[in-house]
Amino acid sequence: MATGTHTVEIPVDVQAVWDYVSDLEKWATTVPAYKEHEIINDKQSIWTFEGNVKGIKKTIKAQVDITEWNEPSNIMFELKGLTDNFKGSGHFTATDLNGKTEMTCTVEVHAGGLSGAMLTPIIKWAVPKVASRLTESIARKIAVFS
Repeated sequence: MATGTHTVEIPVDVQAVWDYVSDLEKWATTVPAYKEHEIINDKQSIWTFEGNVKGIKKTIKAQVDITEWNEPSNIMFELKGLTDNFKGSGHFTATDLNGKTEMTCTVEVHAGGLSGAMLTPIIKWAVPKVASRLTESIARKIAVFS
């Protein structure tokens, strides 16, 4: 299993963070290796990622299911690989700091099956970077648009 967690402090109130993070369309393109997404309904979407790993171009599709919406502080989700055998989960949390907000993003991914042995080293390298880059990118966009 690979885990990535990153925390940032954003100079806006917790409601502004919630307003941004709870609208997938506002930040979807900031996910590292993002190619496209399709909204199935208000709790489910399909994400497509594309990247190069050691010179090999790889496209991955994942189903993202929102499992909890707790305004204004918590969004939990589960991941399921559609093109590769992996599953995972994650969450965004926002904590009020007297007019500022501490936002944390955590993502966990586990690769399974025969391809799991090959994917695990890549996932262990990529997941922490994805959590960090995603959190920093969202924080920058919130600071600009709020």
